[in-house]
Amino acid sequence: MLVIKLQRIGKKNQPSFRMVVAEKRSKLGGPPIEDLGSYSAFTKQANLKADRIKHWIGMGAQSTVTAHNLLAREGIISLSKVKVKMKKVAPKTEEKSAAPVA
Repeated sequence: MLVIKLQRIGKKNQPSFRMVVAEKRSKLGGPPIEDLGSYSAFTKQANLKADRIKHWIGMGAQSTVTAHNLLAREGIISLSKVKVKMKKVAPKTEEKSAAPVA
């Protein structure tokens, strides 16, 4: 299954991403099928190829939640944004040992 996702290419503390079409289970460091543009999280600017993105969506490629929200923000797709579900971190509970203190 093909997906449209973001591939990180920026330096440390300077996030920059490339929007690519790749297999869903492929590693992010592997070669993508096609490069669809770029997004700089540092400056919030996106340079995307709208016609190629619409082509791949028409061919059946799904987009990840973050890529979907970016495409909706840029006006490339007419759907509304999707809420990102974050996993809740359970607080660690400390167990006191019953060993006697000498």
